[in-house]
Amino acid sequence: MNNTEKARSQMRKGVLEYCILSIIKNNEAYASDILDRLKEAELIVVEGTLYPLLTRLKNDGLLNYRWEESTSGPPRKYYGLTDEGQDFLKELDTAWTELVAAVARTTSSK
Repeated sequence: MNNTEKARSQMRKGVLEYCILSIIKNNEAYASDILDRLKEAELIVVEGTLYPLLTRLKNDGLLNYRWEESTSGPPRKYYGLTDEGQDFLKELDTAWTELVAAVARTTSSK
């Protein structure tokens, strides 16, 4: 992996938590749906990256989940934001906006 690929990978890792919370902010989501959205955005490639993040977000009190029976197999775990998760996401929205603006200020030509 060259330096550019390493830097790109680190940037993606830094925003995954924010993206996961954003994906489920309005509706509960099944893990494979979250994974599909992240893959479509080219933010994540393997399942093994998602599940530890979901567990950590749940353990931090930002996510909860519920089981739903499935007609096509085993029950499915659907993730949703807790009230604390909703508040945390609002803070991340602000932090992201500030970060993007700061990067734009430093990278724009004078």
